[in-house]
Amino acid sequence: MKLFTIGFTQKTAETFFTILKKAGVKHLIDIRLHNVSQLAGFTKRDDLAYFAKSICRIPYTHATDLAPTEEILNAIKKAKGRWGTHEKKFMDLMAARKVEKMDREMFEGGCLLCSEPAPHHCHRRLVAEYLGKHWKGVSVTHL
Repeated sequence: MKLFTIGFTQKTAETFFTILKKAGVKHLIDIRLHNVSQLAGFTKRDDLAYFAKSICRIPYTHATDLAPTEEILNAIKKAKGRWGTHEKKFMDLMAARKVEKMDREMFEGGCLLCSEPAPHHCHRRLVAEYLGKHWKGVSVTHL
């Protein structure tokens, strides 16, 4: 299974959608808790669904089961918590939610979307790693 991840920050709409098309992404999976902020620009929920379909011919899904809770998000963003603590809490949350039982077909060629420009301190990497540990044959590419 090919699984991609991407962050939209520091990308223009042209760059973002070109990357998705060139990679051969088959489904855009938005794993942000909040996806309607004015700061999201072209990646606000309704706009993103339209652009993904119109430009890339791919479906868009908002998968909040793969997003951190407000509490976990605030601890890392507002309280400037330690990444290791955040990572553990988020991995425990995914285990409690049993995200490995989600429809695997949706993820084949899918791309996990969040805002962080790089994956190293981002929950999209954690989701990809979690699924890779629970599903055989997952290869992850960070776009």
